[in-house]
Amino acid sequence: MKSILHYVDRRPPPSLLPILRSQQQGEILALLLGDPALELSLSDLARRTGVPHPSVHREIERAESAGIVTSRKVGNTRLVRANVDSPYYPGLADVLTRAFGVPAVIADVFGAIDDVDEAYLYGSWAARHAGEPGTRPVADIDVLILGNPDRDLVYAALRTAEEKLGRPIQVTFREPGWLESGEGSFHDTVTSRPLLPLHRRSVENEAARRIDGKKLPDAGDRTTALLQCPLRIRYAECYDASGSSAGGRENALPTISAAR
Repeated sequence: MKSILHYVDRRPPPSLLPILRSQQQGEILALLLGDPALELSLSDLARRTGVPHPSVHREIERAESAGIVTSRKVGNTRLVRANVDSPYYPGLADVLTRAFGVPAVIADVFGAIDDVDEAYLYGSWAARHAGEPGTRPVADIDVLILGNPDRDLVYAALRTAEEKLGRPIQVTFREPGWLESGEGSFHDTVTSRPLLPLHRRSVENEAARRIDGKKLPDAGDRTTALLQCPLRIRYAECYDASGSSAGGRENALPTISAAR
């Protein structure tokens, strides 16, 4: 266990915000501080972020000792949420959401829009999230939507996300299956660089999202099932085409390029 923790601690600081110790720290805190109504167990935090449970425990201990989060016990389960009474909360929530909360913010605004088959972050932000270095904050965010949604609804939703993330969002629409069957220079560029899936959260699943792991969404729904996948993946599937579980993180496919 010590060797694992030492390895995690030696990872370089995150390219998205190098002043933090690790990307794990940023993603855990962004998830909690970005939604003050959200309360999660340590296991749910590990599942939602893809961070090992011991690392989640360590980061929460540090954050609670600093007054950034608060926790309570329900039986044997420790539930954690943002401490909105902390004088650090408004500023930290804003910075961490803008740096690490991009996938969650955009996925949330897409939750009520029909006919979005798949959605991905690509371009500079996705590359920085995957660890590619850069000398300055990413100026804008690139989103790829596969499907045929109402574009006016998409643009309106993204304006809401832009206000929260403090930067413009550029959206590109393509037909379902474009990643596998598309062609041309744009397709080659997109599929040769990191892609980060956006896991949409429907209104029906909002209650389940806020409850400590005891009432999980139906894994038979593919969009819902993808909510169980770790955030830190590229174009990969945690569930097979039938929607059945691939066995959790241990049996999930490894990080792969979108190019096939």
